[in-house]
Amino acid sequence: MRENLKLIIEKAWDDRSQLENSETREAVNEVISLLDKGELRVAEPDGDQWKVNEWVKKAVILYFPLQKMETIKVGPLEWYDKIPLKHDYEAKGIRVVPHAIARYGSFIEKGVVMMPSYVNIGAYVATGTMVDTWATVGSCAQIGQGVHLSGGVGIGGVLEPVQAAPVIIEDHAFIGSRCIVVEGCRVGKEAVLGANVVLTGSTKIIDVSGSEPIVYKGYVPPRSVVIPGSYTKKFPAGEYQVPAALIIGKRKESTDRKTSLNDALRDFNVAV
Repeated sequence: MRENLKLIIEKAWDDRSQLENSETREAVNEVISLLDKGELRVAEPDGDQWKVNEWVKKAVILYFPLQKMETIKVGPLEWYDKIPLKHDYEAKGIRVVPHAIARYGSFIEKGVVMMPSYVNIGAYVATGTMVDTWATVGSCAQIGQGVHLSGGVGIGGVLEPVQAAPVIIEDHAFIGSRCIVVEGCRVGKEAVLGANVVLTGSTKIIDVSGSEPIVYKGYVPPRSVVIPGSYTKKFPAGEYQVPAALIIGKRKESTDRKTSLNDALRDFNVAV
């Protein structure tokens, strides 16, 4: 079935006139329905790496022109959009605090808590995760189990180019207040980002915990404890400080995750 869906989506991607066919529209709608149920993902673990299902991202992009703008009313509140919202949270076992919003086509697993926040189409949020107040989970972002997205966290959406990896936050990571993670960055399991860490595709993530610095881009290794930092860069007009992220240590493997997190915050005096 999925191979057939993939063939139809790929054909429509190359020839948008196919969107006029009922078979194509049904295929696009089926992909979005599977995403909404968590039976299909934009990206999925493949060993220690992640596999991006480009054709699924294409289906998400093709879904927009098929939808018509509609007025959505809830009491005195009103919106005007073309993507419906998720519903039946009680049946799904998801705690949703007003004014949390999740778009249809995103998957939110049983046991997730959504404070007033936003989850976009194509995103995947696994069980036990807290999406805290005014946190946003962008389109196609992949959020693992037991993750804490603290207040005001911005997880970027990545739809195009279709070959680009979405933002990935792996299991039991802690993302501190007002952090920003965009452009397909991947945060490894049980990593801790202190408050205000900004990660883009070009941000230098520098491990300064050893005798020599180790530089990463777009990837935070598992159990890393990260704080905002900077480094000196030369420009024609002189030398200036450029934002960076500093890995200052690791969570301890000898303790459980809760204790490990508390130790990390105390040991390194990380603001969250």
